[in-house]
Amino acid sequence: MSTPSELPSLALYVHVPWCVRKCPYCDFNSHGVGRQSTLPEQDYLRALVADLEADIALVGERSLTSIFIGGGTPSLMSGDFYARLLEAIAQRVPLARGIEITLEANPGTLERGRFAAYREAGINRLSLGVQSFQDDQLQALGRIHSGDDAQRAVSEARQAGFDNLNLDLMHGLPSQTPELALADLDQALALAPEHLSWYQLTLEPNTEFHSHPPALPEEEILWDIQDLGHERLEQAGFHRYEISAYARSERRARHNINYWQFGDYLGIGAGAHGKLSQPGNDGLRIERRWKTRQPEAYLRRLDDPRGFVAGAREINDDELVLEFAMNALRLVDGVALSTWQQHTGQPAERLAECLQPARDKGLIVEDPSRLQASPRGLLFLNDLLTLISET
Repeated sequence: MSTPSELPSLALYVHVPWCVRKCPYCDFNSHGVGRQSTLPEQDYLRALVADLEADIALVGERSLTSIFIGGGTPSLMSGDFYARLLEAIAQRVPLARGIEITLEANPGTLERGRFAAYREAGINRLSLGVQSFQDDQLQALGRIHSGDDAQRAVSEARQAGFDNLNLDLMHGLPSQTPELALADLDQALALAPEHLSWYQLTLEPNTEFHSHPPALPEEEILWDIQDLGHERLEQAGFHRYEISAYARSERRARHNINYWQFGDYLGIGAGAHGKLSQPGNDGLRIERRWKTRQPEAYLRRLDDPRGFVAGAREINDDELVLEFAMNALRLVDGVALSTWQQHTGQPAERLAECLQPARDKGLIVEDPSRLQASPRGLLFLNDLLTLISET
């Protein structure tokens, strides 16, 4: 059981499970519907609101610090859908002043014309899934947009009034060279986003790429891409604050930081996950919950007395150390040892004594007041987590 008595900050994640076509690398809960399918917007809206209402009793008097709408492809839904959803949320849960509300969107022509409606609905941060500006790479990734589509999407987002824009980019793509990876970064930087998510393509289980893997760059090339790309981003004024996240000053993603700082979050929608803390006799009881995964089954739960929760699991004391470390150590600045003790109940002195193997391997920064991964530790985070889990 976690020892702090004060409840952590609270965010909300909303999952929209549909997309035009499932990408071969995607392991998220997404379901391809084609370009012409009509989505059940009204039924899904009713289900989301009912899902939220069922969770409200668990959050206390806290306000939402951020809302993130992910998928799938959330930009398949209309602006009116989000206007009504955000209004319903605000009627049921207090919103913090200046709340960050993010929507993931595809750069394809199907969604771009809706950006103005999304901004009017109250969404103030847009995350565009660009992945690459090279058309051959986009085709290899199964994306439905082109590099030109991505550039036009950024222009239309700006015209719609979005002044907080994230671009998602992948590296380590099939047959990618360092020169091609840097060309993608340069095109992204030329569009002047406030935030960049730059992460390596991985072959996840239960994906098409895992079953039929493409030819990925050799490890030495991947190291070169990471080193050169990190240097290029820093030179352009983007500061790395998380393993794969770079931002201009004051533009870090509040919602994601809440995850890494072990904050709480509600998860509503098909397959959404949440983490909630509840007061206990000697601290906080932390529970992870997940909702019915299949969209059709999720919609049927609207009239089902069982509700939308598919399962829940309390984090026990043995798991808490690793759970907290897995999140906090993604942040480049790491975590203060006092915060470590507060969240895990483990004395900071004991952790410090047990980390000598990590120091010997150069995986942590030598700072007696913090637990912070070194640049090498960020590259070999799983090794560092293994050492911590053995404390």
